[in-house]
Amino acid sequence: MDWDFPSADICQSWGAALAQTLRAPAVIYLEGDLGVGKTTLAQGILRALGVTQSVKSPTYTLLETYETKSGLAHHLDLYRLNDPEELEFIGIRDYLATPALWLIEWPERGKGHLPGADLKLHLHIQADARHHLSATAQHVRAEAWVQALPVDLASIT
Repeated sequence: MDWDFPSADICQSWGAALAQTLRAPAVIYLEGDLGVGKTTLAQGILRALGVTQSVKSPTYTLLETYETKSGLAHHLDLYRLNDPEELEFIGIRDYLATPALWLIEWPERGKGHLPGADLKLHLHIQADARHHLSATAQHVRAEAWVQALPVDLASIT
């Protein structure tokens, strides 16, 4: 399914709507170029799950963990990762041992060391400056999450 976001607020609202349909453990890949709204989307998801502290892109730390009303959530930003092996240095195996929600930006940079995606969200900016999101479920349960989302964005603001 596809959506167009005219603003960052709508992108966050869409993320909040998605959060209401998710059932952890879950792995969501956030794909797209710099500045397309991956972190904005993650913020919407995490806020809807009850995270009140600042949610920023973990570009330099690679990983931020949050306690949510649904359990643990890990937000990874792998943009600065030079080699997937570097994930071993942050103890990725230990994190993977506990069920959690995973929001992973730049997942292609951690190939071979990350859990497989339940849902892939690809964002890009269109010629008219609106943000476009394509959601691709990788499993039946993720298909149910996407199908539960409103097609009309006016209903989620």
